[in-house]
Amino acid sequence: MSEVGPSVGGMGIVRVSTSVSLDGFSSGPDVSEQDPMGVGGERLHRWLFPDADGAAPGAEDAAVSADLFARTGAVVVGRRTYDIGVGLWGDTPFPVPTFVVTHREHEPRPMTSATFTFVTDGVASAVAQAVAAAGDRDVLVMGGAETVRQAIGAGVVDEVTLNLVPVLLHRGARLLDVGGDQHTELVRTGVVATDEATHLTFRVVR
Repeated sequence: MSEVGPSVGGMGIVRVSTSVSLDGFSSGPDVSEQDPMGVGGERLHRWLFPDADGAAPGAEDAAVSADLFARTGAVVVGRRTYDIGVGLWGDTPFPVPTFVVTHREHEPRPMTSATFTFVTDGVASAVAQAVAAAGDRDVLVMGGAETVRQAIGAGVVDEVTLNLVPVLLHRGARLLDVGGDQHTELVRTGVVATDEATHLTFRVVR
């Protein structure tokens, strides 16, 4: 089953897109270089990658992934995601400018496809810089959970896609414990349901 929401008139938006378990975790416990998604957390991305037998993702899952890559013009990540991911990626996570939210100053790090820029004055600043770099394409806020929560709490996210995976992790990092007193209203704009994940897209109501 698929239902695709409307585009935003060719203008780039700020998006969150992340895989999450049915009990709300975006990674398993004990995240490390050996287990970059936490123990058991790699299960959340099976819809993206070939399985153990080499079978490719289904057509609808592949289309969701292709759309994400095509729309993304800049990326925002947290420092922990950068520290754990950069060695695995060997590049920026997408072939676009990537802004790292951090408390530690660091010189820009050019990679093969684009450059990591380190931002020390908060997630809203990182998103603003990413918007400027993305042009008419989208900014993707992709991890980790704390950076996603901060971006939503700061009111800088326009759209949230949850790739809901049919598994219970029981432990790990909960994605949407935003906290605070504010009430964030969402409107569902799209759903693509496959055997591996239900891809739910919501517009954030201002």
